[in-house]
Parts: sequence; C-alpha cells; structure tokens
Amino acid sequence: MKRYGVGFAALAVASALVLTGCSGGGASTPTTSANTTAIISTNGSEPQNPLIPTNTNETGGGKITDNIFAGLVYYDEKGAPQNDMAESIETTDSTTFTIKIKPDEKFTNGEAVTADSFINAWQYGALLSNAQLNSYFFEDIEGFSYDADSPLTGLKKVDDLTFTVTLTAPHSDFPLRLGYTAFMPLPSVALTDVAAFGENPIGNGPYKLAATGAWQHNVKIDLVANPDYTGGRKAQNGGLTIKFYASADAAYADLQSNAVDVIDEIPDSAYQTYTTDLGDRAVNQPAAIFQSFTIPERLAHFSGEEGQLRRQAISEAIDRDTITKVIFEGTRTPAADFTSPVIDGWSDSIDGSDVLKYNADDAKALWAKADAISPWSGTFQIAYNADGGHQGWVDAVANNLKNNLGIDASGAPSPTFAQVRTAITDRTIQTAFRTGWQADYPGLFNFLGPLYATNAGSNDGDYSNPDFDALLSKGSSETDSAAANKDYQDAQAILFKDLPAIPLWYSNVTGGYGTSVSNVHFGWNSVPLYYEITKG
Repeated sequence: MKRYGVGFAALAVASALVLTGCSGGGASTPTTSANTTAIISTNGSEPQNPLIPTNTNETGGGKITDNIFAGLVYYDEKGAPQNDMAESIETTDSTTFTIKIKPDEKFTNGEAVTADSFINAWQYGALLSNAQLNSYFFEDIEGFSYDADSPLTGLKKVDDLTFTVTLTAPHSDFPLRLGYTAFMPLPSVALTDVAAFGENPIGNGPYKLAATGAWQHNVKIDLVANPDYTGGRKAQNGGLTIKFYASADAAYADLQSNAVDVIDEIPDSAYQTYTTDLGDRAVNQPAAIFQSFTIPERLAHFSGEEGQLRRQAISEAIDRDTITKVIFEGTRTPAADFTSPVIDGWSDSIDGSDVLKYNADDAKALWAKADAISPWSGTFQIAYNADGGHQGWVDAVANNLKNNLGIDASGAPSPTFAQVRTAITDRTIQTAFRTGWQADYPGLFNFLGPLYATNAGSNDGDYSNPDFDALLSKGSSETDSAAANKDYQDAQAILFKDLPAIPLWYSNVTGGYGTSVSNVHFGWNSVPLYYEITKG
C-alpha cells in the first residue's frame, strides 16, 4: 500500500527467496541489562497528510500510524499474519467473514475498542466524498462505490465485539489484507473533527503520542509505550522518537555518532563503506520493495502507439545491471517484474519482460519509430525528492537516455518527499517521476491493484486497461492461491506492453543500528520491529 518514501487461498507469506548481493545482519543478541524506559530513536520523513489511517499511503506517515494503531491482525517478521485486536476471523465461503474482537481492548483515551470502532472507521474511509487515499482497499466490500457516496452495506454489527464483512465475490486473501493501515480502528472522537484528530491521533497500538503537540512538523514525533496495549507487539522499550531527516547522509552521520539508534536507509555515498563502518550492526537483507518511475499518459508524446514505443525504448535504454552494481553496490537487484522476489508467486519469466533487458540498439530503433509518428521535442525529466538519496541513480538513468536515445534528459529534484508527493497527487506535475512501493501485505495483488487498477488510490499515472482490471478481478476471486498468482502474472504481461511505470530494481533494506541497542530485527517489508528493540 505504501508509497516508498525517503530511502516505498491459504494466506500467502513471504517466501525464502534470496536476492543477489544480500549479506547477513538484521538481528543482535538482546542485552541482559535493558532499560525498559529507554527511548529508541530512528529516522523517518515528514508525513504527507494528517495521521488518519485511511488517508496514509506513504512510508513517512505509515511508520507512525502502524505504531500507534493496532488492527485486527499484524504481520510478524516473516510477513505471516498474527491476530492483534481480532480474537478470530472465520469464513466458510471466502465471501462472508465473521470477525470477533478481543474483549477489554481500549484506545489510549479509555474508550473501548469495539465492532463500531472498525465499522465506523471503514465506512468513513470508503465514502467517496471523504476522498481518502486508501478508499480503494474497501472496494471489494458490498456497497462500495467509486461514483457516489454509498455506505458499505456489507458491514453488519452482530454485537459489541462481533461484526461480519460480506464481499462482492470470494476473496480468499481478504484476512491477509487486514494488517494494512487502512483497516485500523478509530475512536468515536476521531470522526467529530477529523482534521484535529489527525494532528493529535488517539490510537490503540503499542505506542501513543507522548503528549499533545508531540508531532513537531518537519522535525520529529515523540511516541511513548502504551501500557494498555495487550497484543503481540508489546513494546520492550519506553518509547520511539522518529526524526525527520532532510537527507539520508544526515541520518547516517547521526548513526555513526550514536545520535540515532537505528536507521532503515543507508545513503548511496556510504554503500562502499557502511558494512566496514558498522560491522555486524550493518543490515542488508531482502525486502518487499519495488522501485520504478512513472510516465503519465497525459504527458506529450506518451499516449497511444507513440507513447507505447517511447516507453519501451526508454526501458531498453537503461542499463540496470551496471547501475545496481556501480551506484548501489549490490544493494539493489534489477527488476524482472512489477512485484518482489520475496513474495509468493513471483516470476522472472513473464511474457514481455524482455523489455527490461538493456538493448541500446533496439531502444534507438523504437525511439525512431515513435519519431515517425510525431517528432520528439523537449527534455525528458524524472522528478524525485532530494531528501532521499536519489540523485545518483536518476543522473545515471538520464545519462543512459541521453547516450542511447540522443535526447536531452535530466533529473528534476524537489526538496522533500512531501512536496513531490503533493505535486503528484494533485496532478500538477508535468514530468515523469520516481515511484516505489513498499508492500502493505505479502501478496502479489498488493503490488498491482493499488498502483495500476483503474481509479486505484495510488495509481498516480491514471493508467487504465480493462483487460488488466479483469485479470486482477479474476485473480482476487480465485480460491486457489496458485491459480490467483497465474492470473496476476498474466496481468503483468499486459503491464509489460503498456509500461505505465518503468520497472527499475528491487530494493534490499539497507540499514544499521548503534552500539547501545540490541534485539534489532528488520521485517519482511523493510521496517524495523521497533517494539522489540532494547537499549542498555
């Protein structure tokens, strides 16, 4: 679900596939003298929006909401769902699900977590006029509409701690989705003044805001352990301070001086040295992160047959192997599809994927065919956030395009992630732009539906293809996971023809931690399990 920020059947779980260039790291021996009141500090970015779960779809905000709210389930280190607020989630037909909530759970203002806490939050998130970025996560529930305000008729309260969810068709992976931010509950006070609540949210997760005003915009947010949380993510420390860094280099410098405890992004300037600098405190492991750049169809020269030719030419003009080796020092793997190798059902042999192979001669020929339709003019630019360490690869891609296509190409930096994301979501951006995806839950659909389905909330390029949509729908209604994954692979074959986004590479999570913390683990989606970290 989440936009990757500075730095993205049976229930599927992350597979054991290992990415090329991976090394050890990511765990340490717990200290025997841990201070359970110690505050853990980490890197982050200023959230794009107020902290409302149904309107948070980027990693800066998601890192916060996922720690101050607790949903029906959470994902463990390997991506397997574990009950959190849910006592049980049952179904006999993968269409109607009966959900029972654990008794005696409460928000940090003392309000009980009930069936209404989920029903009302989901109804708010799904309503068209509320314009929530994650509204599409509710599209499979009966009553959802993209055309008019319509309540989710598929949500029925049974009693204070029980409700049912009826979908429009069978979706065996529905329980797997429920750990995502969009499905978090809200206290009743949230819906009386959503804007005010978003600045000082009241949650039910392992952490809570330290005080009113704990969110210092563009500086940091201070969280403290929630003593009333009883789920499987009980904090083993006293709190979490998330610092909003202007650059990955600044965060890494603070890590080296122990001014920050753990970071989940190493700047490209340190790729050659960070494993030596940090030793066994360096982390480089597979994660469910996909990187790309999007070319909106509304841009001149990028619609119809001409646009298809130019997209293919651009893709074949990029030397992914060299960029990942030279710039990223093996912390990236060239993409072979639109998802991630750590997800069950991944394939590197989808029809049309040859367009990801470096072929300068064919790229030039494709570009010439497009010029025969309409001669190229102008400069091709890729927008990116300057606070995320992206200049190196953007410049390298631009140089590939210059050299192989004979055109002017360059990067178009914005100072912060929030600024570039605002321009993208407002549709005011007039260039191609960096995109990435950090999975919300460990399933192929999560890399496809949110980004490329018609009207999806993170479909930033406004891509639409009814054949692609049909295959997504078919896959999501399968009761067999292998059949569903085959449908998703077929859907990707369509993406390889249309190339609404140009796949680049899969990211490993590269990070590290300081000398005073222990029990540091990074999860399947690249985020540290902050609640496990201890500090001596």
